[in-house]
Amino acid sequence: MTLSVAVSGASGYAGGEILRLLADHPDVEIRTVTAHSNAGQPLIAHQPHLRSLAHLQLEATTPEALADHDVVFLALPHGQSAQYTDALVDTALVIDAGADHRLTSSADWAAFYGGDHAEPWAYGVPELPAGSTKQRELLRGASRIAAPGCNASTVSLSLAPGVAAGVIDPGDIVSVLAVGPSGAGKAAKTNLLASEILGTANPYAVGGTHRHIPEICQALAAAGAEADGIRISFTPVLVPMARGILATSSAPIRPGATDEQIREAWEAAYADEPFVHVLPEGQFPRTADVLGANTALMGVAIDRAANRVVVVAAVDNLVKGTAGAAVQSMNIALGLAETTALPVNGVAP
Repeated sequence: MTLSVAVSGASGYAGGEILRLLADHPDVEIRTVTAHSNAGQPLIAHQPHLRSLAHLQLEATTPEALADHDVVFLALPHGQSAQYTDALVDTALVIDAGADHRLTSSADWAAFYGGDHAEPWAYGVPELPAGSTKQRELLRGASRIAAPGCNASTVSLSLAPGVAAGVIDPGDIVSVLAVGPSGAGKAAKTNLLASEILGTANPYAVGGTHRHIPEICQALAAAGAEADGIRISFTPVLVPMARGILATSSAPIRPGATDEQIREAWEAAYADEPFVHVLPEGQFPRTADVLGANTALMGVAIDRAANRVVVVAAVDNLVKGTAGAAVQSMNIALGLAETTALPVNGVAP
């Protein structure tokens, strides 16, 4: 059976990446693509790399255009997805690549986003520890899925194994991330112009203001941390690469945890995962290693002098960070092979 798919926000980066992955998916037919200001134009005019989809025309993003599909992907700015969900009540599967349905706490939504808090949906990071199981089990058969924030899932995947195993203290987490500007979307912004970012590194959302912080705390709480005991200093830095996140996260070692127990926590958590790979001891990833791939690579170091575990993780923010997570979650929800249409090989050089 071929599943009909609609993708909103198809002229943007996240929507375009969802389309790139779905174009090679044997079980879906991309029937409808929608946009806002670009409606009425050929998709190929805005996604010229998607040659196999040159026949598609961008329609206006309306409930009527998105209805009557088996699967709908909403790749819209935060605050815009929830308005379509009532109209899609008969759609078997809706996946939101925006932020609207990620947070379970209305107080967190009000503090970091503002506006009406929408119903939380199943969180689309299958590999995350969640109690005695993994988030994957909560995605099986789901009809509504919230794809993750790219920075949030990278940090959460980095630290959740240590939290679940009880070998790190989540009360003093420090994460510094080098991120590419595509994570900010395709809209023209002065601070994202090439002349503003080439040859420099620019911190932003400093001092606990980044919107992905409550999402990280929520994921670590699901992994077993006490919600009121999670403290994270989170600093993203914009660097001149189109794609990628390199996240360096550290947390104190719990008293009594041995080096062997620490290493085993990460290796056991991801031993059988097709897309999350822990590198051999002493090795650390580069963003170049995951370009175009749905893989998250991480290296784990034990700094006894500072009494901290340090995890360095690399992802492609548009693939594993967003679109890949959405398609992977779709596969799980629909009972398809989880790895279908998702590359593990990157592009080099």
